[in-house]
Amino acid sequence: MTVFEELKARGLLAQLTDEEEIKELINSGKAVFYIGFDPTADSLHVGHFMALCLMKRLQMAGNKPIALIGGGTGMIGDPSGRSDLRTMMTTEQIDHNCECFKKQMSRFIEFDESGDMNGDSSKAIMVNNADWLRDLNYIEFIRDVGVHFSVNRMLTAECYKQRMEKGLSFLEFNYMIMQSYDFLCLYEKYGCNMQFGGDDQWSNMLGGTELIRRKLGKDAYAMTITLLLNSEGKKMGKTQKGAVWLDPEKTSPYEFYQYWRNVADADVLKCLRMLTFLPMEQIQEMDHWEGSQLNQAKEILAFELTQLVHGTEEAEKAQDSARALFAGGGDAANMPSCKLEEGDFLNGTIDILGVLVKAGLTASRSEARRAVEQGGVTVNDEKVTDVKTVYAPEAFAGEGLVVRRGKKSYKRVVM
Repeated sequence: MTVFEELKARGLLAQLTDEEEIKELINSGKAVFYIGFDPTADSLHVGHFMALCLMKRLQMAGNKPIALIGGGTGMIGDPSGRSDLRTMMTTEQIDHNCECFKKQMSRFIEFDESGDMNGDSSKAIMVNNADWLRDLNYIEFIRDVGVHFSVNRMLTAECYKQRMEKGLSFLEFNYMIMQSYDFLCLYEKYGCNMQFGGDDQWSNMLGGTELIRRKLGKDAYAMTITLLLNSEGKKMGKTQKGAVWLDPEKTSPYEFYQYWRNVADADVLKCLRMLTFLPMEQIQEMDHWEGSQLNQAKEILAFELTQLVHGTEEAEKAQDSARALFAGGGDAANMPSCKLEEGDFLNGTIDILGVLVKAGLTASRSEARRAVEQGGVTVNDEKVTDVKTVYAPEAFAGEGLVVRRGKKSYKRVVM
């Protein structure tokens, strides 16, 4: 199976400008492609996962990735999929976030640390569009690039429709032109002949191919990958706490593992196809799994993705901890924990509401009270129904107590 056929079999392909040309370039290892990442935080998240996996797959096939960090476009903010204006960041914040991105990306793709485009043909380089955007002469830019864009056509783009309802600022309106200019600069400087991105980027990507054609009379290509949606049509990678991050300080390897372990039955095989590097034959064998076998498939999914992001050791720890909690086996020592201190005890005890708040399982005592009253709290697998339940320090000695709220939120609470 060629790499293009595998991308198609895994359900990753959405829209392509020229399927035959893209297929030829990818399969022959001649694609020099880029994917853009706007540094809106100091960590990548599950929403970036698909792009990182695609870069890894294509690099393994001999193609050269360019990770484009939006140090320049990040100062504007992509309006795609937004109903409000993004928060403005300082140059220092953006530059810090760019450094964090490279460290995380290195787990997926191999970078050429020399930055030499003529080095190893398949090693990746990281480029920051601040290098050509931050010091642009506005008049020259509008005369040179803006003349090739039709406002009427831009207004029909999907990426602007949602923002048009609440008011699209001129600042954001420039985003498509900036992204298109990125493609032109990468084409001229690095021979970049393809852009890949999420399906919500299609309009912006077409702008780039059209600009290259108009300015240089050359062909460049664009391909979007399917958005990672659950069976309800909602973007995956969100929890009640917010995004699922790739930074272990923001989302622990255990929490990351548990996110994938808890995906819906209807989503597990799709996630295995789109996100893991397991052979398609192995995944196809799981198509007929049901019942308890689907739980096994979820374990496989969670382990594979945690291993990819955090390494084998952390994946094994997370799996052991999950089994300790749910299956009565494994090592509870690796479970996310919360440490109590002497100051947390009033008159020698701490009540269940204080334990829940301290462990971060509820945001307030009133929320903790509701959780207990609704029967959603257990301590060492025993339901707690009395909000006045208290514990002495010795109860948290040794391995401590496993405190759970609902089915999926829990902490090991120790002294």
